[in-house]
Amino acid sequence: MSWHCASRPVIGNLWLGSMLTLMALMVLASTVVNGHAPISNQKDQGKKYTGAGTTSNLRNIVIGRCYHYMSLYPDTGDKNCTDIWQELIDAVQKKDPCKISEEDYTRLSLVSAQTIPCDKTLLWSRTNDLVHRYTKATQNFITLEDTFLGFLFNGLMWCGKPLRPGMNFKSCPAWNECDKNSISSFWKMASAAFARSSCGVVNVMLNGSADGDIARKESILRTVEIPNMDPARVSEVKLWVIDDIQGEDKNSCDSKSLLELKQYIEEHNLKYSCIDNYRPVQALQCADNPDHAACNRCNYH
Repeated sequence: MSWHCASRPVIGNLWLGSMLTLMALMVLASTVVNGHAPISNQKDQGKKYTGAGTTSNLRNIVIGRCYHYMSLYPDTGDKNCTDIWQELIDAVQKKDPCKISEEDYTRLSLVSAQTIPCDKTLLWSRTNDLVHRYTKATQNFITLEDTFLGFLFNGLMWCGKPLRPGMNFKSCPAWNECDKNSISSFWKMASAAFARSSCGVVNVMLNGSADGDIARKESILRTVEIPNMDPARVSEVKLWVIDDIQGEDKNSCDSKSLLELKQYIEEHNLKYSCIDNYRPVQALQCADNPDHAACNRCNYH
């Protein structure tokens, strides 16, 4: 009798320990199944990046822009705005924001595809404000930001969380914070698609007053857009070298930087031409600076 009385607490403790272990395993399995990170991974969920977090009300903005663009340009076709939003979510959610590739956006690119008229493509490098003032004023050319895909996401920020659904509204990687982040990979994908769909004469507005090479070797123009042009469809790449109306003339069509860019373009079997201070663009600059010497009627030609 004394042996049985002594052994009961031991058996009870073993049973209790087994049940506690089983319950702990069940809780852990539940957190994994439901997409919640284990405690050891909680730090990954709270990682701080140097960029701003996902834009507030991103879904409403994207879907609203989608319908607005189709109302402005009926030739865009009947796009499913909700599907487009879902493709963005599927591309980035539950993924490391620094491990998002251009391929992750393939489906988004397909459902947002658009036909670009020949001779209308206008690429740019280091002329962001001027090029969009020009396309808005003339409506004769289309930049990436004027396309359906570019219009939807221009100026917005987004990224997901590594192990959880939904978007990270606290912080996202800045453009150069990591090689394959959710924003840079998106714009590289969009730029490549824009270049591939271009035909006829492709115009490029460059800043002749910028320091250094007029088109840096790491620029989207050189790393993405020129390599993705189809020589069978693009008849010419025409560069517009535009000086700031108040700036210096640091680069022109015969400068070393432009001649090197010319060689790079021709290496991709593309025809090249160049013009300094394209007159219609300079006219727009002179509208804001009518008394500047460069806008003198005798010099303006």
